[in-house]
Amino acid sequence: MAETLVPGTTVNDVARRHGLPANRISSWRTLARKGRLVLPAPEDPVEFAALMLGPADDGPRSVGPAATGPEIAFGAVVIRLEVGASAERIASVVRALAAGA
Repeated sequence: MAETLVPGTTVNDVARRHGLPANRISSWRTLARKGRLVLPAPEDPVEFAALMLGPADDGPRSVGPAATGPEIAFGAVVIRLEVGASAERIASVVRALAAGA
Protein backbone atom coordinates (compact mmCIF):
# COMPACT_ATOMS: atom_id res chain seq x y z
CA MET A 1 0.00 0.00 0.00
CA ALA A 2 2.81 2.40 0.87
CA GLU A 3 4.15 2.07 -2.69
CA THR A 4 0.98 3.71 -4.01
CA LEU A 5 1.93 6.94 -2.21
CA VAL A 6 5.01 7.44 -4.39
CA PRO A 7 4.32 10.21 -6.92
CA GLY A 8 3.62 8.85 -10.41
CA THR A 9 2.69 5.36 -9.17
CA THR A 10 -0.83 4.03 -9.63
CA VAL A 11 -2.79 1.50 -7.61
CA ASN A 12 -3.10 -0.67 -10.73
CA ASP A 13 0.69 -0.70 -11.27
CA VAL A 14 1.34 -1.76 -7.68
CA ALA A 15 -1.42 -4.38 -7.76
CA ARG A 16 -0.02 -5.90 -10.95
CA ARG A 17 3.52 -5.96 -9.54
CA HIS A 18 2.41 -7.86 -6.44
CA GLY A 19 -0.29 -10.02 -8.00
CA LEU A 20 -3.09 -8.45 -5.94
CA PRO A 21 -6.50 -7.14 -6.93
CA ALA A 22 -6.44 -3.33 -7.24
CA ASN A 23 -9.59 -3.00 -5.13
CA ARG A 24 -7.82 -4.67 -2.16
CA ILE A 25 -5.03 -2.07 -2.28
CA SER A 26 -7.62 0.69 -2.62
CA SER A 27 -9.34 -0.65 0.51
CA TRP A 28 -6.03 -0.54 2.38
CA ARG A 29 -5.53 3.08 1.25
CA THR A 30 -8.98 3.95 2.64
CA LEU A 31 -8.12 2.28 5.96
CA ALA A 32 -4.83 4.22 6.10
CA ARG A 33 -6.59 7.53 5.46
CA LYS A 34 -8.98 6.75 8.33
CA GLY A 35 -6.04 5.94 10.62
CA ARG A 36 -7.02 2.28 10.88
CA LEU A 37 -3.93 0.97 9.08
CA VAL A 38 -0.43 1.82 10.30
CA LEU A 39 2.20 2.15 7.60
CA PRO A 40 5.89 1.41 8.06
CA ALA A 41 8.29 4.34 7.97
CA PRO A 42 9.15 5.32 4.39
CA GLU A 43 12.50 4.35 2.93
CA ASP A 44 12.79 7.79 1.34
CA PRO A 45 14.79 10.57 3.00
CA VAL A 46 12.98 12.18 5.92
CA GLU A 47 10.97 15.27 5.08
CA PHE A 48 11.92 18.32 7.15
CA ALA A 49 9.67 21.03 8.54
CA ALA A 50 10.62 24.54 9.60
CA LEU A 51 11.38 24.82 13.32
CA MET A 52 10.56 27.99 15.21
CA LEU A 53 11.47 28.28 18.88
CA GLY A 54 9.54 30.49 21.24
CA PRO A 55 8.81 30.88 24.92
CA ALA A 56 6.91 28.07 26.63
CA ASP A 57 3.23 28.85 27.07
CA ASP A 58 1.48 26.90 29.80
CA GLY A 59 -1.72 28.92 29.52
CA PRO A 60 -4.94 27.80 27.89
CA ARG A 61 -5.18 27.90 24.13
CA SER A 62 -7.99 29.52 22.24
CA VAL A 63 -9.53 27.44 19.52
CA GLY A 64 -11.52 29.15 16.85
CA PRO A 65 -11.23 31.04 13.59
CA ALA A 66 -7.83 32.47 14.56
CA ALA A 67 -6.42 28.98 15.20
CA THR A 68 -3.32 27.94 13.30
CA GLY A 69 -2.62 24.66 11.53
CA PRO A 70 -2.39 21.23 13.16
CA GLU A 71 -0.18 20.77 16.20
CA ILE A 72 1.73 17.65 17.21
CA ALA A 73 2.62 17.37 20.90
CA PHE A 74 5.59 15.10 21.57
CA GLY A 75 6.64 15.18 25.21
CA ALA A 76 7.46 18.79 26.04
CA VAL A 77 7.71 19.69 22.35
CA VAL A 78 4.82 21.07 20.32
CA ILE A 79 5.20 21.16 16.54
CA ARG A 80 2.88 23.54 14.73
CA LEU A 81 2.38 22.81 11.04
CA GLU A 82 1.12 25.13 8.38
CA VAL A 83 -2.62 25.64 7.90
CA GLY A 84 -3.91 23.05 5.44
CA ALA A 85 -1.08 20.56 6.05
CA SER A 86 -1.95 17.31 4.30
CA ALA A 87 -2.38 14.00 6.10
CA GLU A 88 0.76 12.79 4.33
CA ARG A 89 2.76 15.75 5.68
CA ILE A 90 1.48 15.23 9.22
CA ALA A 91 2.25 11.50 9.00
CA SER A 92 5.79 12.18 7.76
CA VAL A 93 6.48 14.47 10.74
CA VAL A 94 5.09 11.88 13.17
CA ARG A 95 7.21 9.13 11.57
CA ALA A 96 10.32 11.33 11.83
CA LEU A 97 9.60 11.98 15.50
CA ALA A 98 9.04 8.29 16.19
CA ALA A 99 12.27 7.37 14.39
CA GLY A 100 14.27 9.77 16.55
CA ALA A 101 12.69 8.60 19.83
